[in-house]
Amino acid sequence: MSTAPTVIADPDVILIGGGIMSANLGVMLKRLDPRLRIQVFEVADDVAREASERGNNAGTGHAGLCELSYTPAPEADGSVNLGRALHIFEQFEHSKQFWSHAVASGIVAKPSAFIRAVPHIGFVSGREDTEFLRARFEAMRRHHFFRTMAYTTERDTIAAWVPLLMEGREAGPVAATKVDAGTEVDFGALARALLRWLGQQEGCGLATRSRVIGLSRAGGGWRVSVRHADSGDVREHRTTFVFVGAGGGSLPLLLSTALPEVRGFGGFPIGGHWLVCEKPEIVARHEAKVYGAVPKASPSLGAPHLDLRAIGGRRTLLFGPFATWTGKFLKHTGRPSDLLRSLRPHNVSTLLRTGGRNLDLVRYLVAQALQSLEGQMRAVREFYPAACTADWRLVSAGIRVQALKLADRGAVTFGTEVLTDSRRSLAALLGASPGASVSASIAREVVMTCFPHLLEHPAGRARMREMIPSHEEDLKQPAQAALFRKVSAEAEAILQLAPSGAI
Repeated sequence: MSTAPTVIADPDVILIGGGIMSANLGVMLKRLDPRLRIQVFEVADDVAREASERGNNAGTGHAGLCELSYTPAPEADGSVNLGRALHIFEQFEHSKQFWSHAVASGIVAKPSAFIRAVPHIGFVSGREDTEFLRARFEAMRRHHFFRTMAYTTERDTIAAWVPLLMEGREAGPVAATKVDAGTEVDFGALARALLRWLGQQEGCGLATRSRVIGLSRAGGGWRVSVRHADSGDVREHRTTFVFVGAGGGSLPLLLSTALPEVRGFGGFPIGGHWLVCEKPEIVARHEAKVYGAVPKASPSLGAPHLDLRAIGGRRTLLFGPFATWTGKFLKHTGRPSDLLRSLRPHNVSTLLRTGGRNLDLVRYLVAQALQSLEGQMRAVREFYPAACTADWRLVSAGIRVQALKLADRGAVTFGTEVLTDSRRSLAALLGASPGASVSASIAREVVMTCFPHLLEHPAGRARMREMIPSHEEDLKQPAQAALFRKVSAEAEAILQLAPSGAI
């Protein structure tokens, strides 16, 4: 985005962080109440450069289709708990509906600029994992969300779906599930389009190169201290509501509030790398997002995956992510001392307890950080046995800050959640995957929690249903299967999500 930075006086809402979360919330609030004055502050010289940027995340439209980490291992009776997968699927449906509204309303010009259809595949090998995948499939196919899922243990069928996975593979049990209605999303492009529209609306401002350095109570609202790089000045801005959607930068800001809800909160940054292949004759043979089994030592980090991406308009194969050590909370604008600066007397014990309870995870992270290129290639060959080291190069991915809470008693949780203060005057996003995929659903949650007055009257509820038609409905219920099919088909038609094709 090349628009000149603008700062408005006395905004009703301040959004910290110019990523996909703030973009969805800002547009949703402005559509619900055009009178709202909204200000966005972003520390970088452009929006969507951190976790939302295309090369810094998986680009997967997370919907529980192929991500095996969203369904735990079967219970003793063989049953599989689908609760989390169903919840995430419905959240992604909210996002698709909202994004289709943005396209239909002219807020976003062209859906193909940020979303496309691509098959989602779960792939495993070995007896234990293939048994798990079958149990997962049998449970999922009974729900209307996953009726189109296919399953196979036939090597020829898997080779037809994803040729690279079977090329050179030794004999042994293999299994895969496939859903053609998966998606790839360029969250950076989407965030920029949404924020461009928001910045052009009356009573709205968007300021880059503006680092929020502190938050403090001011009467019934907040005093937001901002260092503006262009002038070098630190200015105080007052508002009645703050949303902290600054990715890894959220924790230091929350700690500055001294809110009781934040006491004991800590964060541990985990950097990442991708292995990338751009060789045309290899890339042309893979058209899917393939997720594997979750490493037992790192359930909170999710599973490795091999998928086709279009980065800078170029077709690319991407594998990873590989974890690395870092002290920074943000890739571009973070500082190596971020982790040390985040330590407080009330959260040191949280980090120590978490490390003590998760020694397997600590050892896994150490091993990942010390892994050689050839060691990383062995991980690639678990998916693509014929992979040649010379065809791949290592590139930097984004940084995720694992949120650690005193209440979790050392457990490492995996997901995306919203923290709000007791007055409902501040909301902050914590966590990672499914992250950006459920950003519109998170925005809806923030509205319902912190702006309930916007939905009290029929006109407000109608405006929300215009943006998210299934608002006030539980699509997970069997009685809503027909409604799910209707609203999903309408959103996919607007977003032009035809079967996967060339990029």
